[in-house]
Amino acid sequence: MDKKKFLFVSIDALISDTAWQVVKEGHYAKYYIENKEVKDVADGFVPKTANWEKDVDWADIIVFDDVLGQGTKAQKLREQGKLVVGGTAYTDKLEDDRTFGQEELKKAGVNIIPYEEFSSFDSAIQFVRKNPNRYVIKPSGPAQNTKSLLFVGEEDDGVDVIQVLEAYKKIVNTQIKVFQLQRRVAGVEIAVGAFFNGKQFVYPLNINFEHKKLFPGNIGPSTGEMGTTMYWSGPNRIFNSTLQKIGDKLKEEGYVGYMDINCIVNATGIYPLEFTARFGYPTISIQQEGILMPIGEFLYELATGEMIEFKYKKGFQVGVRIVVPPYPFNDQPTFDAYSKDVAILFKKVNLEGIHIADAKKINGQWLVAGNAGVVLVVTGTGPTMKQAQAQVYSRISNIMIPNMYYRDDIGERWFEDSDKLHTWGYLREF
Repeated sequence: MDKKKFLFVSIDALISDTAWQVVKEGHYAKYYIENKEVKDVADGFVPKTANWEKDVDWADIIVFDDVLGQGTKAQKLREQGKLVVGGTAYTDKLEDDRTFGQEELKKAGVNIIPYEEFSSFDSAIQFVRKNPNRYVIKPSGPAQNTKSLLFVGEEDDGVDVIQVLEAYKKIVNTQIKVFQLQRRVAGVEIAVGAFFNGKQFVYPLNINFEHKKLFPGNIGPSTGEMGTTMYWSGPNRIFNSTLQKIGDKLKEEGYVGYMDINCIVNATGIYPLEFTARFGYPTISIQQEGILMPIGEFLYELATGEMIEFKYKKGFQVGVRIVVPPYPFNDQPTFDAYSKDVAILFKKVNLEGIHIADAKKINGQWLVAGNAGVVLVVTGTGPTMKQAQAQVYSRISNIMIPNMYYRDDIGERWFEDSDKLHTWGYLREF
């Protein structure tokens, strides 16, 4: 493919790595970051622009990285005849408004987990007292991006959920405006995702497993993500029962991008939890390791609608986030004291499987940027999960960042989960 001009439009510098890959492939790129506090992310890796609207005519293709209103912008540009990877107002709402997303699944004939929506903590507390059970507290809107606010109840009588709701009422009542109490279902957490070219799903599908807890053993606070394992697949029972059922609606919307649905599955059924109506992070960086074509060409063919299927690497991909303080918490003084502008070093010059997140480069030296503390995503691949794990942790051993931490067990749960999934018949392709 000839060199193209890519314009990346971001709210919080999520798509830095993809933009960097496009630059490395020889394309032209400009990168806009709305959040002033993280504008230094990707400095030295990707050329920046201070006003993306002025560069729309310059660009051959425009890529949006998030929901939260980005879909409305993408939709408007598509209507003007531009090539765009991004959502619509409708697809943004699938993720931003949890209740809307669940109701759209229900409309499409997908079984959903019972839930109640609240805008009052007192009402929610009263509900749990009258209906004791295990629940998950799920904030909606912008608050859902603060993953530490998600709470998974353990007690059958819901007493722990009541305690958390009472605490939230005191400390985050202005932050959480609307939230769900969703009945907790036991089983294996698994996500199925696929790229959509404006008219249809592109194959293969992506089957992935997120690891959200901060510490090994799946304990500690919930984070945005600590690591993900994945593989590529043809249509299976989970896809046919969930994502495929909204394909006609996505075609009607002209959606171009990636759509993912996270589920809990067990011996009795498939229970969808939530949509990701955009690229996943760090999912898109890990996916690039399994897509056997340049990412710039991939994005362009997706936006033009030419792509129906793509070649992929068989086996498994594993991605691990390398983080520094204060992740997963928002604490600027801690970031300034321990992580701001800290050097990112490599024992040997080998950047295979290294993907940037909150990083920048000054005079050739890599440094920690932004304010969140998510520095790198390191990936490994292999025909087996064990081999992919061995490669990713070998690559991590080459990295030196003061105060860095990461989970050393990403992928371990696959060995137990896969047995259950195969027994229940969810992974069989057809």
